[in-house]
Amino acid sequence: MASISQSQLRSFKAALKEAKKPVALAGAGLSAASGIPTFRGAGGLWREHDALSLATPEAFSMDPSKVWQFYHYRRETCLRASPNSAHRCLAKLLSPSQRSKYLPSSGSLHLITQNVDGLSARAGTEIGEDHVTSGGILEMHGSLFRTVCTSCNDVRPNFESPISEGLRGTEDPSLEYRETPLEGLPRCENLTRWSRSIQPCRGLLRPGVVWFGESIPALDEIYEILEGCDLIMVLGTSSTVYPAAGFAGQVKMNGGRVAVFNLECGPQDRIHADWLFQGAVEELLPLALGIETQ
Repeated sequence: MASISQSQLRSFKAALKEAKKPVALAGAGLSAASGIPTFRGAGGLWREHDALSLATPEAFSMDPSKVWQFYHYRRETCLRASPNSAHRCLAKLLSPSQRSKYLPSSGSLHLITQNVDGLSARAGTEIGEDHVTSGGILEMHGSLFRTVCTSCNDVRPNFESPISEGLRGTEDPSLEYRETPLEGLPRCENLTRWSRSIQPCRGLLRPGVVWFGESIPALDEIYEILEGCDLIMVLGTSSTVYPAAGFAGQVKMNGGRVAVFNLECGPQDRIHADWLFQGAVEELLPLALGIETQ
């Protein structure tokens, strides 16, 4: 069971009450208790493939079947998972009807998440605040539950399981890989005018995530938010991969304060953190915030 010293707890809660522009930065550790594996997974492999090698535009262009099967596996894993107590804590902080109990000086909270699992937004749905909490969530690496058409550029949410019939059953990584024909991969249903008729586009969809080599669309907005941030809570992230690894340092440089919640704390955390809460995020965050999540 996680524990926090009373002096740390009093100091942190006092800072919460004073914070005018708080920000939460979430990494893979936020979703660990929900059973979501890290991006690399056990041993860094999906089947016999390095997961990192599948997360590029070039990989999708060369073998869309293999890439879609990998992302279908990840989608199905996340759909079976449920938000944990840390997600539910953040949902309450994002809710205008509940936030004032914990952040009385703040009119908003921004959650910058590096996760693509959609669990933070689903936690808002659980407490009946999905239309509100989703507006305060910036998914800097995109979402597994968003698709982008490679033909007409249509972007839309998609929670279908399976996302296409051609991918049904391929989510089991223990099975031998078999290529899914192009016509069996996810296709765009955006209505488009063709000649004199309106028909579905049927272009090949891609996952709505940010791949290696692609720019982060929300980055300018994130930097603008961090400029005014006076308290950042760093949740379950190793602070080793940039640009997110530099966010706490930016807040600190601008005179803000930093609270780190993580199983393992690295050198950067120890340099920047005003509060260092070492342990499972899903245990420490409710304790530090004083939020009941059951």
